[in-house]
Amino acid sequence: MYLHSGHWSANRRITVLVVCLTMLVALAGLAAWWTGRNETADRLATPAPEASAPGPSSTPPPTGGTGGVAKPPQIADPLAYGKAAAQVLWTYDTRTTTHAQQLAGLHAWVTRETQYADWAGVQAQIPDPVLWSRMHDNGQHATVAISEAHFPSSFKQALADDPAALTQAYIYVVTVTGKQQITWNGGGAGAEDRTATLAVQCRPNADCSLVAIAPSVLP
Repeated sequence: MYLHSGHWSANRRITVLVVCLTMLVALAGLAAWWTGRNETADRLATPAPEASAPGPSSTPPPTGGTGGVAKPPQIADPLAYGKAAAQVLWTYDTRTTTHAQQLAGLHAWVTRETQYADWAGVQAQIPDPVLWSRMHDNGQHATVAISEAHFPSSFKQALADDPAALTQAYIYVVTVTGKQQITWNGGGAGAEDRTATLAVQCRPNADCSLVAIAPSVLP
């Protein structure tokens, strides 16, 4: 298993958890999740929409090709995009894709509206270069079968309470479930049920994109 949240800073964890609670009260809190992230938001200047989302500490987007990482689909359905995003998050092949390529491939899925994008949090889902190298030496790779995606009950309730709030950023909350199959050298294999809550942006007349991954699953 390679998805983890151990690289999240304490400030980021606290901020996201607080905003998750806000989201349970009103959909307007969802926009605040991405726009009011205290020091993180202060660090990220708000560029034009066409600018690329920067990485941690305002580093440029990763380069060097994307290896075997799937390209984001051109779809406008948040549930379908959530499934596809979870698929790419839980699928990897360290035998053929470098750490830099994995980052570059995943970066292509993230919204370019950096006032909402949590690229640092998404990037934290990938092992660091040292661990990736060890996984490569072991021939580790994984696939996933997505079983379903749905809007969490808290999101649906918030949307019913204030439908107009969605039009600020068009960010949808999607919980996705699947089963990950992991294989490594010597015939080793394992399987694990996976569930994650994603924030997906789907503006009208535009393809969806990934905004962030919640630190805890919303049912």
